[in-house]
Amino acid sequence: MIRFADPSDRNRLVEMMREFYAETETPCDELRTSRAFETLLDDETLGRVWILEQNGTTAGYAVLAFGFSMQFGGRDAFLDDLFVRASHRGKGLGRSALEAILSECRARDIRALHLEVDATNHPAQELYRKFGFQDHDFHLMSLNLVERDK
Repeated sequence: MIRFADPSDRNRLVEMMREFYAETETPCDELRTSRAFETLLDDETLGRVWILEQNGTTAGYAVLAFGFSMQFGGRDAFLDDLFVRASHRGKGLGRSALEAILSECRARDIRALHLEVDATNHPAQELYRKFGFQDHDFHLMSLNLVERDK
């Protein structure tokens, strides 16, 4: 089952994000993460968050952030996180989550959906390609303005 998250899910989401980031050895600031989920769950104009459940247990989560693209001539979105716990992988939950996310994008007239995937995560890349995601020659770059301005 895939359902929209609500504010009562915040601690569960932070816990899963910590698990997700640990897999890729990415630092997870839990206070910042908690505040970010609070902001996103309180304002649907910024994006949507889903809880993935399987057999009565929390199996993962997904975060979609909304934006605007001149290239695509309208609203776009970034699949910021899609995490399925290791014990639930390979059972179609990622596919179901992507179907729900694409349905939400169509309902909101999102013209393009972007994501980033770890270069070594071949199962995820394969799933995304099955949905039509394509590699391109652009290189994603980021600037952490919070850290820079300290």
